[in-house]
Amino acid sequence: MNEIASQGQLRMSFLRWALVTVPAIEFLGLASGFLSNSGYGNRWFAFLEKPEITPPGWVFATVWPILYLLLGLALAIILHARGARGRGIAITLFIVQLICNLTWSPLFFGAHEATLAFYLLLVILVLALATAYLFGRIRALAGWLMLPYLLWLGFASALAYDIDQKNPDAETLVAPAVHTQI
Repeated sequence: MNEIASQGQLRMSFLRWALVTVPAIEFLGLASGFLSNSGYGNRWFAFLEKPEITPPGWVFATVWPILYLLLGLALAIILHARGARGRGIAITLFIVQLICNLTWSPLFFGAHEATLAFYLLLVILVLALATAYLFGRIRALAGWLMLPYLLWLGFASALAYDIDQKNPDAETLVAPAVHTQI
């Protein structure tokens, strides 16, 4: 029972992880957006004054599934790296940043909290940077797979800042679908 796994067995182990992580992250991202009515179909979002750098809706619908795919693969690589030093904290940090990511759409599109959503994006960016660094220390490819996500978060932060600045009364434009206060 002290045999070393073959390359085929190692590949299959990674694929099993990926078959769980990728669909799970894709589903969670889709659910977050769907439940908060995110995107251009959102009545409140339609009322907002948007900066010129705002991409068309199809860009978001294309970019996010790709980013979630890359995040799922990065996580699968780290989950597959059994016994790697720092693996537990890297996975924990990934989960924390993912929870924050999934909270963003309900906060912005559902609760209409443009300012809080901007600050949350900054938190997500810091957490994702730390996660990518830790992932990269464990498996370089996992860290590199997070680079497009980091770039998009940087762009999204600039976009959210501009939207917040152009719409100081954003919270009052349309009644929110969810409330942030009890």
